[in-house]
Amino acid sequence: MLVLTRKIGESIRINDNISITVMEIDGRSVKIAIDAPRSVPIHREEIFQRIQEENKSAAATSAAEDLTKIAGLFKKK
Repeated sequence: MLVLTRKIGESIRINDNISITVMEIDGRSVKIAIDAPRSVPIHREEIFQRIQEENKSAAATSAAEDLTKIAGLFKKK
C-alpha cells in the first residue's frame, strides 16, 4: 500500500487518466474529487464489498435451478 501526504488542492495521478484531488479536510473527514473516464468504475469500499457479495451469491445459483425457473415461465396454462 502506498501512503501519500497531500494538502488541500494537491492531487495524485494514477496512470495518464485518473486524478485524485484533496478538496476539503474537516476534522477526521477528507473530501476528495476523482477525475476518471466514465469507463472506470468508482465505488466506496462498502458498496464495492456489497457488489462482490451479490456477485458471489448470484454465481452460487446453479444453472439447472435457473433453467427450471425459466422453463416455469413458459408453461402453458
